[in-house]
Amino acid sequence: MYYEDISTGDRLTLAPVTVDKDDMISFARQYNPVPIHTDEEYAKAARAGRLTSSGLYTFALMWAEYVVQDFGGEQTLAGLSMRLDFKAPVFAGDVLSGTAEVIQKRERNPYNGIFTVRIDIFNSSGFLVLTSETDTVVKRRPKEGNS
Repeated sequence: MYYEDISTGDRLTLAPVTVDKDDMISFARQYNPVPIHTDEEYAKAARAGRLTSSGLYTFALMWAEYVVQDFGGEQTLAGLSMRLDFKAPVFAGDVLSGTAEVIQKRERNPYNGIFTVRIDIFNSSGFLVLTSETDTVVKRRPKEGNS
């Protein structure tokens, strides 16, 4: 959608995703190799009592569900910025669900605008585990005679 077609308050429900233990550990070993995500013995002694998902992995799982419905779609030009807030641990076997909502939009120039989407991710118990806010640059609708 073009910038003009996106409205503050637009909302999507993201398809649920199950956190796979092997994939979770593999991701952590490659991108976030800290013991709470990779070492089961270490994790048993930690406060959570077991391995936790890297927040980046948790986000990536749900981001993959968002981009198939992305508000901007083919008119999306680029991501501008992103903020992640990790609220609670996520574990292997959790079924994650989420929502995406446009919380702000602003004109950037005559050719594109920016919208901010907030994604809330919930665990199997419905507890909020992660929030993100992403600013995305999207094309504005061409004016007549200005393709």
